[in-house]
Amino acid sequence: MAGFVKVAKTNEVAPGQGKMVEVSGKKIALFNMEGTFYAIDDTCTHRGGPLSEGVLEGKQVSCPWHGAIYDVTTGEVSGPPAPKGVARYNVRVEGDNVEVEI
Repeated sequence: MAGFVKVAKTNEVAPGQGKMVEVSGKKIALFNMEGTFYAIDDTCTHRGGPLSEGVLEGKQVSCPWHGAIYDVTTGEVSGPPAPKGVARYNVRVEGDNVEVEI
């Protein structure tokens, strides 16, 4: 059943940082861009690197394993070697709870 699921508190993900959260068996990378939260699949499409551990610059995160670049607002791949983008999830903040739509 689709709906929003609480995944973190707003203070658990510092601005400019990412965090891996797991919802219904899916690993999701949650990013805080100056108080606005975005969520994409955590697994790089190149070799499976954890995107939540990558460096966030602006709206782009680079995979820590081989440097593939993704837009955290859309999930689209912006730079090689990843062959394709990742899924993007809707995010909302309710009070101090961050929720992702599954």
